[in-house]
Amino acid sequence: MALPCELVWATTWADDANTEIAPRIGLPPLPVVAWPDPSDEHLHEDRWFGLHWKTRTLSDWAAGRPFAWVDDEITRSDREWVASTHASRALLHRVEAARGLDDEDFTVLADWFRSL
Repeated sequence: MALPCELVWATTWADDANTEIAPRIGLPPLPVVAWPDPSDEHLHEDRWFGLHWKTRTLSDWAAGRPFAWVDDEITRSDREWVASTHASRALLHRVEAARGLDDEDFTVLADWFRSL
């Protein structure tokens, strides 16, 4: 919550993240990214570029604003696609699923936000 940004859930948990996860990790209820049904064209393109299924939607959600995305499934393909298609700066930061976010990750995020 100390990061200078708007936090949102970008998870398949949807609104359940606010009742099942947030209280356990000390977060208030947060907005939730809605996952639209992808078009056949986007599915084909995303497979071609090797994109994570969240990549396009999160870039669209940011609507040209700077954004940071923290996930355990981010790949180089996602970073390259966002860098070439998103109108502003973006940080796609991969964390290890078994470890979760730690102090080093929060330092990376804080440094990136300070650099904006």
